[in-house]
Amino acid sequence: MIFYFGPRLLLASALSLGASAALAQSAAMAPVRGQVTDAASTAAVPGAIVRWLGTTDATTTDAKGGFSLVRPAQAETSKLIVSFLGYTADTIAVPTSGSPYLRIALRRNAELQEVRVEAKALSYSSLTPTNTQVINSRDLTKSACCNLAESFETNAAVEVSTTDAVSGAKQIQLLGLDGAYSLLTVDNQPALRGLSTPYRLSYLSGTWIESIDIIKGTGSVVNGYEGISGQVNVRLKEPDKTDRLSFNAYGNDLGKFDLNLNTSSRLTDKLSTVLLLHSDHLGRRADRNQDGFMDLPLATQYNVFNKWKYNTGKGIVTELGLGALRETREGGQMQFRKEDAASAYYGTTLSTNRYTGYAKASYTWAGRPYQSLGLLLSGTNHGFDSQYGRRTYEGSQRTGQATLLFQSVLGTTAHTYRTGLSYLYDNYQEVFRTGVIYPTELPAERYRREHRNRLEQVPGAFAEYTYQNARNLTVVSGLRLDRHNLYGWFLTPRLNVKYDVTPTTVLRLAAGRGLRTANPLAENSGMLVSSREFIIADNLQPERAWNLGGSFTQYFTVAGRAATFITDYYHTEFQNQVVADMYLSPDFLVITNLEGRSYSRSLQMEVQVEPVKGLQAKAAYKYLDVRTTYDGQLLPKVLTPKNRLFLNLSYATAFDKWRADLTMQGFGKRPLAHAPGNTSHQHGFDARTLPYTPRFALFNTQLTRAFKRWEVYAGVENLLDYRQKDPITGAAEPFGPTFDAAMVWGPTYGRLTYLGLRFRLE
Repeated sequence: MIFYFGPRLLLASALSLGASAALAQSAAMAPVRGQVTDAASTAAVPGAIVRWLGTTDATTTDAKGGFSLVRPAQAETSKLIVSFLGYTADTIAVPTSGSPYLRIALRRNAELQEVRVEAKALSYSSLTPTNTQVINSRDLTKSACCNLAESFETNAAVEVSTTDAVSGAKQIQLLGLDGAYSLLTVDNQPALRGLSTPYRLSYLSGTWIESIDIIKGTGSVVNGYEGISGQVNVRLKEPDKTDRLSFNAYGNDLGKFDLNLNTSSRLTDKLSTVLLLHSDHLGRRADRNQDGFMDLPLATQYNVFNKWKYNTGKGIVTELGLGALRETREGGQMQFRKEDAASAYYGTTLSTNRYTGYAKASYTWAGRPYQSLGLLLSGTNHGFDSQYGRRTYEGSQRTGQATLLFQSVLGTTAHTYRTGLSYLYDNYQEVFRTGVIYPTELPAERYRREHRNRLEQVPGAFAEYTYQNARNLTVVSGLRLDRHNLYGWFLTPRLNVKYDVTPTTVLRLAAGRGLRTANPLAENSGMLVSSREFIIADNLQPERAWNLGGSFTQYFTVAGRAATFITDYYHTEFQNQVVADMYLSPDFLVITNLEGRSYSRSLQMEVQVEPVKGLQAKAAYKYLDVRTTYDGQLLPKVLTPKNRLFLNLSYATAFDKWRADLTMQGFGKRPLAHAPGNTSHQHGFDARTLPYTPRFALFNTQLTRAFKRWEVYAGVENLLDYRQKDPITGAAEPFGPTFDAAMVWGPTYGRLTYLGLRFRLE
């Protein structure tokens, strides 16, 4: 049978097909309309950004919260991202055909801060103007995470080091600089600063933490003028969002155990509270390297924190938090007992009492979700008594902080600003006695040598402007002016720029100035565990530095799964620094103002991929060049490795029943200072004359088995049992001229195994 299609029939068919295609294209290109409202008040949200996922096609809502956005040509695009300052961003699935009308209700973010959206598998946000890495609650379970120090073990940006081989104190490093140069905040409020620096990483339990934001470079001026190298913001569990009950128990083969209990309650629709409890204890003396000293100090800590939150649902949110801590430590020789006041053995003791409190209140205007007023108050009373051999060091710090913050828009939400007033009160009282009495010294001179008291009162004002277009550019510029009662005016400019070259390629630039007042004894407490004599110059000036850097972030896919590559470089140049010179003489630690140049250069490259389903891999390389002028010579900073490698592998089976984690950290050579009593010491002319540590690598691993409400985990730290040889110089004569336990660069007690369990009720 033969079919014949005449010209008229062919023409009719072509017209029919063309009409169908036109209709299909018209349907595909039809605009999506809708309205964005406040979830609590149902009021319209004008100025919200509505953007197609994976594209730069976006619009903003009008005065009534309405929007209209043409569907892009890609047929697979079917999701909208809706975001606005003060609200949690939301992703909306859109029907793939027709012209739907969407009603989108955004939930208000109670914090006075920028909105942060984080994808589950990515730790680098594409939305924040700063170079921010997020350690989420899932990451915190990849290691023991008994305290804040252990929370960074699976992270490449922050290094955690032990200050000495006796006291057990730890500190962080960011961009190659000591933790004192990074601003540590808790719920975006400055905390754990000043005299608490040596042991502050043990003052926050890992089970209390919801997430950690690591911000490189100078951040916002809202948080103050400190923070030269960056900011570490710890977000604690929220009363209205956390589990009803969470319990964690941990024990290791050195005899240490931790107990943690978190409980929350929604008392009413508006009032909620969470109680965070922590206790740890190490009561067994251990000396695995047979040097006569305890590998870790005996320690007991009791820590409690209680948060309350009240949300009226009509724009007013208030928070209240109270905390208390009691800690005791005892280290030194195995035979040392702190009860024996005339002990012939070397020992260190520490007794700390710490009390904290804060209050927050914010009001958001009805119908103006972009406009709010907030008041933040906090106070701390930190006191301690410590002993290092025959030296005694006592200190107290009373701190009060207040911030009044207003934020709104200039015309449209593309132009937002924050402005406010702040006040800082810091009262330091320190007593440092070496046991040495100089016969020619007058009583007044001895009092000045042993007592270091300082009262700081700093009122300030700040303003921050943010420009954000609907496509690819965000600029945050800030300026603050503070009046220090001891050092005069502080001017702090800062700038952060984010530019999306494509939806998957992000460039960032950060520049700014930071200032801080140093606490030379607290920040060099590790050197107290040596025979070095402290010589502290009079009239130490505040530390001032400029920080300039940026980052390049590329998002891509591997086997259809999200992956990230990021590289960043930061240069910190000090105008003044309080320098602790360990090179000048092996028998003295000379602390003076900087005379010459001091800088830090940090380059990091990191890749995160999921090559197969369930397996996540992170690899990073870091290069550090940190140098300071010591007695006229520009030399590398003591104990800072120039090269560092990092690798983390995490695998989870279906439904997370089994999870396995392996972390490797490789460290390059580090320069050392000569030990006290070294007769061959000579202040060299270049870095080649210095002694260096060997290269080494550490491996940690953990295995977790999850049940419905329980998790059991077991792990090994320092899997290959690597140890630093002779971490204590002159251990046989700790009161002699050659004693030094401060040059610690590696593990001192070898392999550590642990076991723990978690229980939670949602």
